[in-house]
Amino acid sequence: MEDLDKRSTIMIVFVAALGYFVDVYDLILFSVLRIPSLKDLGVQGDELLNSGVFLLNMQMAGLLSGGILWGIWGDKRGRVSVLFGSILLYSLANIANATVQTVEGYAIWRFIAGVGLAGELGAGITLVSEVMSKEGRGLGTTLVAAIGVGGAVAAALVGNDFYWRTAYYIGGGLGLCLLVLRVSVYESGMFKAALGEDIQRGNLVMLLSSKERAFKYLCCFLVGVPIWYVVGILITLSPELGKALEMPELPVVSNAVLYSYLGLVVGDLVSGLLSQLLRSRRKVLAIFVLLTMLSSVMFVDNHGASLSRFYLFCFLVGFPAGYWAVFVTTASEQFGTNLRATVTTTAPNFVRGAVLPITTLFQYLRSDFGVLNSALAVGALCCSLALISVLGIQESFGKDLDYVEK
Repeated sequence: MEDLDKRSTIMIVFVAALGYFVDVYDLILFSVLRIPSLKDLGVQGDELLNSGVFLLNMQMAGLLSGGILWGIWGDKRGRVSVLFGSILLYSLANIANATVQTVEGYAIWRFIAGVGLAGELGAGITLVSEVMSKEGRGLGTTLVAAIGVGGAVAAALVGNDFYWRTAYYIGGGLGLCLLVLRVSVYESGMFKAALGEDIQRGNLVMLLSSKERAFKYLCCFLVGVPIWYVVGILITLSPELGKALEMPELPVVSNAVLYSYLGLVVGDLVSGLLSQLLRSRRKVLAIFVLLTMLSSVMFVDNHGASLSRFYLFCFLVGFPAGYWAVFVTTASEQFGTNLRATVTTTAPNFVRGAVLPITTLFQYLRSDFGVLNSALAVGALCCSLALISVLGIQESFGKDLDYVEK
C-alpha cells in the first residue's frame, strides 16, 4: 500500500509538472508567434504593435479571470476537477486558435486559452503540497516548476521551426494527451477532510475581509512581481534595449526567451533545493530578489555588447528570477485548506497580470528618462516592493498544512 501511495504521489508530481509545461509553452509561444501570425493575417506596419498589445491584453485578461474562477472552483469542488477542466478548455481553445482568420477571432481564443491556462499551476502546486510530506513538499514543487519552465524552451524551438498554426495545434495536442494522463490522479486527503467541516471554502470576501489575511495575500503577490519584470521588460523588449545599448547586432526575442528561460530552469532548481537545505523559504526569496536586482543593473549596463554576450546576460538575469517554485510554494503554505487553492491559483496569475502596470509605467517614464533608465527604475521599484513583502510572509518550511481558515 505504501508503494502504491508513493507511485501515486510521483504521478501527481509528474502530471502537475507537465501541466505547467503546457502552461508556459503557450504563454511564451504567443510572444514568439506574435509577428509572423499577425503578418499572415494581413496586419502590417504600426498595427503589428497595436494588435500585438491588444492580443496580449486579452490573454492576460483571460488569465486574471481564470485565476479567480479556477481558484474558487478548486477550493469548492476540488483540485483534480480544476486540472481536468482547465486543460480541456485550454486544449480546445488552442486548436480553435490555429484556425482563426481575423484579429478579432484571434483575440477571443487568446482570452479563452488564458482562462483555461490560469488553473494549471495553482491547482497542481496545491495538490502536490497537500499529498507530500511537510518536509519534502518543497522538492515536489521545485520539480513541477523546473520542468514546467522548460515549456518556454520548447515554445522558442517550436515557434522558430514550425508554421504558426501548426505550433498552436501542437499545444492543443499536448493538452489533450495530458488530459488522458490525469485519469490516474487522485484528490488530496486534506481537501476531502475539509469537505466534512461546516466552513466556507473558496470565499474571496473571507480572504480579503480580514486585515491580517489580506495583507499576507498582498505580500504573497508582490514577492513574485520581479520575475515578470524580467520577462516582460528585459526579455520581451530586448530588441529595444539592445538598440539603446548600441549593440552592433540587435537580439531576437525568441533567442532572448530561450536563454533567459534556461536560466530560469536552473534558478528554479537551485532556489528550491536551497530552500530545502536552509530549511527556509523567506531567506531564499530575499536572496534571489536581491540577485535579481543586481543582475538587472548588470544587464542594463551592457553597452556595446556582442550578441553572444547579450544572450549570456539573458541567462544570467534569468537565473535569479528563477525563484518561481519557492514563490508559489510559499503562497500555498500561507493559508488553510479552504482558501489554499484560491490563493495559490490567483497569486501567480496576478503576478503575470502585473506585466500590464509594469509596462505602462515603463512607457510613461521612457519619454523623459530613456529606455535604459526607465528599465532600471521600474526594476528597482519591483524588487524593493518584493523585499519589503518578504517581511510580511510567515516562514512556512515544514509547516503543517492540515488546517482551515475560520
